[in-house]
Amino acid sequence: MRQLYYSYHIFMCQNVRTDGRACCNADGRATRLREYAKDRTKEWDLKGPGGVRVNQAGCLGRCAEGPCMVVYPEGVWYRYENEEDIDEILFEHIMNGNPVARLRLDDD
Repeated sequence: MRQLYYSYHIFMCQNVRTDGRACCNADGRATRLREYAKDRTKEWDLKGPGGVRVNQAGCLGRCAEGPCMVVYPEGVWYRYENEEDIDEILFEHIMNGNPVARLRLDDD
């Protein structure tokens, strides 16, 4: 089996809509929490080849559900609110392989 360059890719929506409709980054929280996730992966030695890559994404199409991310290769979608949610996703899902049920978004 081919070795993946990154074990996990985390795509975090950074979209801002200017027409008043809901979006992930209306208040700048998604940008702040993406930076937090990047810092945390570095601090916890998860960052880089063989580990985790945290990516900025444009609209992921789930704007009404609040700040969201998708974790690949599993394709698990999450909604998050704060640093504690990011820590839980990184610790439980990324480090221990257990998706976080309370933050998961339905796949539909």
